[in-house]
Amino acid sequence: MTVNTPGPLERASRLWRIEEPEAQSTDGPLALFRLVGRLAWRHKTRLVACVAAGAISAWFYAQSVPFAYSASATLLLEPRQTVFTGHEGAPSNLDLNSADSQLQIIRSERLLSAVFKSLDLQNEPELGPEPSTASNTPLSTNLDPLPVAADKSSKTPSKTSRALAETGVGVPSYEKVTEYRAAFANFVQRLRARRVGQSYVVEIEYTSSNPFLAARVANAIASGYLLQSVAFKEELARAGAETLQGRLDSLAAQVSAAKDAMEDGRLPSVATPDADARVVGAALPPLSPSSPRSMLITALGAVIGLLCGMASIALAAAFDRRIRDPDDLKGETTIPFFVVVPDIGRRIVSAWREQQANKKYLAAIRDLRTSIDLACAPQRGERNIVIALVAPTNGVGVSTLCLSLAQLLERGGRHVTLFQTNADESEELYWPAMSLMDAALTGENFDLLPSHHVDGVSVFPIHSKDPQANLYGDLRHPRVLRLLDAARAKGDVVLDLPALSVSMDALALAVHADAALLVVRAGQTRVEEVANAEVRLRRAGANVIGAILNKARA
Repeated sequence: MTVNTPGPLERASRLWRIEEPEAQSTDGPLALFRLVGRLAWRHKTRLVACVAAGAISAWFYAQSVPFAYSASATLLLEPRQTVFTGHEGAPSNLDLNSADSQLQIIRSERLLSAVFKSLDLQNEPELGPEPSTASNTPLSTNLDPLPVAADKSSKTPSKTSRALAETGVGVPSYEKVTEYRAAFANFVQRLRARRVGQSYVVEIEYTSSNPFLAARVANAIASGYLLQSVAFKEELARAGAETLQGRLDSLAAQVSAAKDAMEDGRLPSVATPDADARVVGAALPPLSPSSPRSMLITALGAVIGLLCGMASIALAAAFDRRIRDPDDLKGETTIPFFVVVPDIGRRIVSAWREQQANKKYLAAIRDLRTSIDLACAPQRGERNIVIALVAPTNGVGVSTLCLSLAQLLERGGRHVTLFQTNADESEELYWPAMSLMDAALTGENFDLLPSHHVDGVSVFPIHSKDPQANLYGDLRHPRVLRLLDAARAKGDVVLDLPALSVSMDALALAVHADAALLVVRAGQTRVEEVANAEVRLRRAGANVIGAILNKARA
């Protein structure tokens, strides 16, 4: 027969089934953010514990670190030309390279050693030697102070001093030299000299555990820099022939004031117009410590704890394949989750909470019944249905779900027959003597089989009490199908199947069910186990319609 009307065939006339194309995800990075948020919420206890541990550890560390105070003195670089008349030197041009050169002069070992000796900082406890730096400091042993005005009392070394040097008497020991070098190295590390932006203002900052010592050292370094520039000009003036005596006296007064200020840890008491810099601000004892910053360290510890917590969660999520919510199976299998059954087996602290937990559990079983009815709507209109619940492994709670579903179906006005796999020891006393396995071996009629009723539900065991019967019995025998059809004729049938990891009997009975559902235990069943169970059931011919997430946190 030829179709004369051109056009596509109707969907109902096709002999093959065409699935709807799956919607492609266009979320992009949003999916990653949602995944991170879901993992963080799932492991919120661990995350909060990591953040709290990091913050507390950082706070204790901040409290254990001694306070440090920073004081700074500021200088304005104003180099002046050297003149030998009675007037002051005129300002000279200053470029950025010259400013950087002045910074190197401030950081020079000669200037710092003069300040170090004048303030007697070698005996400061905070500058004591450390084992890691006592022998690795590349500093010379003989640190000469700054050259000041020519001292008339200075003479060449006498023969006695030369003899002492040759014999070793009066020479400091190696331990003292090492301590001195370590103290000076610590002193240099606490100093910072920098330019303020691109200006010619130089900031000299010193950090110490004593706020008054920090101010003294900063002022002494500033005075030492002024002393160096004025002393150099005084030496040039004394060497010249045209220099007036008043000019020499003025330079000598400036040198003396700068020297006294450096030794006392303050600024010169008189003006130093011949210096190459002008004091803008004196260093004052700070009112509060500059370090450690407790709040900043605590916040940093919290951030580090957060990152460590997220890293541990990411590693756990990468290697832990256990299912905890329905989203864990996305992309791994095509089985949809019908319902999430909450866990009510935990200790209930009040009657109201117990009532609320029971309501949630009952609502989940009711949703499961509705989902099965919707999935089996074509079969429901023609006959009663057979429902099979199976789990990949033991300890999932299949028997409890089957009994709850059967009771709910019975209270809805339907006759229900439950074939149960495992029974408690207390229930075995009331069970009928013949099981489904025995009936398959003997060929007994279903109507003649004795049954045990639980809240109106007819309960039959699947396996026999006789181990030999379970060993030689075949659940694929046609008698089993006739027994199930006889039970279906009376009402709905619920099959409580054994775990797939225990016996192949689950596959033998699952093929007779109109709807087979996989039961997954939250936090126990792995993704690979669910995917393997789905493949095995579908290859056997079972109609797997969905999965149940059992005992999830309510």
